[in-house]
Amino acid sequence: MQAVAAQRVSAARAWWSAVRPATLAASVAPVLTATALAVHHGTPRLVAGLGALVVALAIQLGVNFANDYSDFVRGADAKRVGPLRAASSGAVAPRDVRRAAIAAFAMASVVGLAISLAYGWQLIVVGGACIVAAWLYTGGPRPYGYLGLGEVFVFVFFGLVATAGTYYVESGGLSPLPVVGPAACAMGFLATAILVLNNLRDIETDAAAGKRTLATRIGRDATRTLLLLLVCAAFAMPIVLFVSGRVPVTIMAVHFAIPIAAVPVRTAFATTSPPALVGALKRMGIAQLAYALLFSLGLLL
Repeated sequence: MQAVAAQRVSAARAWWSAVRPATLAASVAPVLTATALAVHHGTPRLVAGLGALVVALAIQLGVNFANDYSDFVRGADAKRVGPLRAASSGAVAPRDVRRAAIAAFAMASVVGLAISLAYGWQLIVVGGACIVAAWLYTGGPRPYGYLGLGEVFVFVFFGLVATAGTYYVESGGLSPLPVVGPAACAMGFLATAILVLNNLRDIETDAAAGKRTLATRIGRDATRTLLLLLVCAAFAMPIVLFVSGRVPVTIMAVHFAIPIAAVPVRTAFATTSPPALVGALKRMGIAQLAYALLFSLGLLL
């Protein structure tokens, strides 16, 4: 089966699919948002912000490659309905996917260590927790991504930690926490929405493979409701910030991204078609980037 697949799929295409470019918004958007906050509150250390972006992208890639490899090893891709996976395609050796995951985590570790030595040893603890959590998401003897805890991981690390951590290294502190907190939550809500769409698409195949994601535990209807709540909560955060009097009214520019985010939510409620839900996931990634860009524009005007 793998030999036949290898004839139809090039290694380059398999690797590109393993990168999962639609999910990279979950790494870029919080760094962009945190940078806008740092500029708004003073003179940011943009070199540190660039380092934070490299760490975030490297961890994202590591998670994606590790998930690709682990799902193959555990047989979760046997009846896959989503995008191509590198390890199960037959075009790429599974051990090479595992090596790619390790290399990505190693890059995150090296750059993260450099940032920590320059801006605070406490960041070593945070960075170490990020990498350990990323590896254990689908790796190890009892991956918590298979226990319905993936959404918690994404919200915490791709929302709270990515946004607050980037702000910390750029500004040297977290003094305007009432501003950074809601912004970080918004990023976490939208990143989690991407994962929810992914798990909604795979709900039947994950259940058949014994992969107990949150979606398989609570069912399709409840997962759709969760998706709607996450998106609504993200767009409520600018209102919370404005009402608190801590940001200018131009922050409401974020709401121009609502039509973009509404499309994948509507798709999730309207169909169970895997290809349609793949498109919805990509659209949610675009929505998160649009949100971050509009947030930044509204904050800096």
